[in-house]
Amino acid sequence: MPAPVRATVPASQALTASIASSFDHWKHLVAESFVPLAAETADVEGFRGQLRSRVLDRMSIVEVTATSHEVHRTPALIARAHERYFKLNLQLEGTGLLIQDNREAVLRPGDLAIYDTNRPYTLAFEDTTRILVVMFPCDALALPTDYVGQLAAVRMAGDGGLSGIVGQFIRQLSGNLDVLNGPSGSRLAANALDLVSTMLHAEMDISPDRMKPQALLAVAVREYIDANLSDPLLSPASIAAAHFISTRHLHNVFHESGTTVANWIRTQRLEGARRDLRDPLHAGLPVGAVAARWGFLDAAHFSRTFRDAFGVPPSDWRRGT
Repeated sequence: MPAPVRATVPASQALTASIASSFDHWKHLVAESFVPLAAETADVEGFRGQLRSRVLDRMSIVEVTATSHEVHRTPALIARAHERYFKLNLQLEGTGLLIQDNREAVLRPGDLAIYDTNRPYTLAFEDTTRILVVMFPCDALALPTDYVGQLAAVRMAGDGGLSGIVGQFIRQLSGNLDVLNGPSGSRLAANALDLVSTMLHAEMDISPDRMKPQALLAVAVREYIDANLSDPLLSPASIAAAHFISTRHLHNVFHESGTTVANWIRTQRLEGARRDLRDPLHAGLPVGAVAARWGFLDAAHFSRTFRDAFGVPPSDWRRGT
């Protein structure tokens, strides 16, 4: 079945800070901040841990400081999941080990790595460590989920290149969690996800042999759609023709990702309009004009579709009510 557009979390949420009173409390804090995880440590009595977190639109940023421990995302925990997320780790202090899909990434300060909450993984920290975790729904990236999955548990060095730039940007976000809110916070969250998409694309370009032909096609198609979302005539037929494939082949490409062409177009248009409605740069544009920028020519239809997707009319979303 096509994945529906889901209602999002509030555009911003107050900064929260929590200190674990025990290791059992730590398990509870971790499950609340991320997804359910099985945690263990060799020093239950001496364990220390704390979290600082902030939700910015669909993205949560969590700074984790803790002594030696491990966390495991098990098949049993995955089976109870309702939504699929990516998590991007930025190692700030200490060393971490990320294991997923038979790959291991040893992360040192400045390094980045991404992983998928819908597949088993392990994170291990031998000593005191501090990391920054950015978590977001898989459909928040304009990249096929399977494409990103090929980079799971691959170390992206923080000493240069795009990964270094992205790491510095995310580090700056974490250092200002207490002042990020409202439209500016939402805009920065969107910018952060755009940077992450660009970084992942560049990482795959470095080793294109990792990519399957179908994944390469899926990326090209999504890039074409993103570049033409404002065209009200955008359709499966026009997209297939632009890539010299049949519409049936096009539908199969999206079916493998668990969605449809029409649903993907609709989702991306709605997400774009939702961002613009909160964007200070578009504050002077009427709601109908914002909708038209994203291919919605019928204002009434746009309003109904937006409300169905996000639970509030576009005018209320713009006001933050």
